[in-house]
Amino acid sequence: MTYLEPLYSIKVNCGNCEREFVTSRVRPSLKRAVRRDADFCSYYKEENPDYYVVRVCPFCGFASTENSVSKLAEWQRKAFSERVGSRWQPRDFGGKRSWEEALETYKLALLCAQCIGDKERIVASLLHHIAWLYRYQGNTEQEQRFLHYSLESYINVFERDGVAGNDARLMFLIGELNRRIGWFNEAVKWFSRLVNDQKIMDAAMIRAAREQWTIIREQMLGEQGGSSTGTEELRGIL
Repeated sequence: MTYLEPLYSIKVNCGNCEREFVTSRVRPSLKRAVRRDADFCSYYKEENPDYYVVRVCPFCGFASTENSVSKLAEWQRKAFSERVGSRWQPRDFGGKRSWEEALETYKLALLCAQCIGDKERIVASLLHHIAWLYRYQGNTEQEQRFLHYSLESYINVFERDGVAGNDARLMFLIGELNRRIGWFNEAVKWFSRLVNDQKIMDAAMIRAAREQWTIIREQMLGEQGGSSTGTEELRGIL
């Protein structure tokens, strides 16, 4: 049986300096997760595709994802140069990445996205991915820190462009991140909002919201030593 190298190379053009460089991706046929958390964090037996989401230009240091702006405006180039480019020491992230290198690329991409004013949804996703990376390592303190940041950012996304207020996946994520940081009442409000919004037809997200509500109720009862006090007002919401 022939061994298939999990990584392959693609050529991309830098959105800042416009030079072409090579970055790696995981073959689609090998992107098989062994399990997935409720907030969509996936675990892989082989190479983790999330390690290769960020593309870093080795020449100028501009880091982005395929959803980022494809070409910077002049004011964005200037902002990037002042905050990142002027300090960049040429490095090549084009090959296989360790956990440390993956984390470095995400934090660099976050800095780039913030300084060029990229879409809030991209910033939220980068923050969320950084939380996942810390979760992989069992670093709960840093995971929680970045879950807080990503939650705040996702809420900003929803308030600004929540697709007419019925973006089911986004609403579910906001509910789930509230649950993960222990803000159970807020989590229930978001899950309830998702389930009861007549405009939302996403059956999978509605079902997931109901499942997470059950988990929240168990967590709240556990914290109260088995007493139902404090959960009665939430019991019938979902």
